[in-house]
Amino acid sequence: MSATLLANLSRTTEPQTMLRRFLALDAVVTTTNGLVYVAASGPVGRLLGVGSTLLLEIGVFLVLFGAGVGYLASRREPGTFAVKAVIEANLVWAVVSLAALVLWFSPTTAGTFWIPMQAATVAGFAGLQHLALRARG
Repeated sequence: MSATLLANLSRTTEPQTMLRRFLALDAVVTTTNGLVYVAASGPVGRLLGVGSTLLLEIGVFLVLFGAGVGYLASRREPGTFAVKAVIEANLVWAVVSLAALVLWFSPTTAGTFWIPMQAATVAGFAGLQHLALRARG
């Protein structure tokens, strides 16, 4: 990904601001997703073909993780170690999501679409955060 495209995506050429914006976007999407899973684990679970208890647990985790990422995004200079931990957690999430799709879940058609899309989104956040962290130096 070029520096120009990265700057356009974040609407700034300042690496620190890029990083904070990509973290904030991750936090908003992750927390929102988690809140939906918590509030509607039964209907969403049926829609995706994932057990409602598991979806509720995932939702609680996502809300907590999203809040942590949001806190990190709110820091003037997010710590390198913490940002790397978020990037690695996002990558693990993406891989485990795809593995679960193949090995454990029996998803509906909607779940077969949603789970890889969610994994790709999370991997995309990891990639953007990595590039912004690298640009920060």
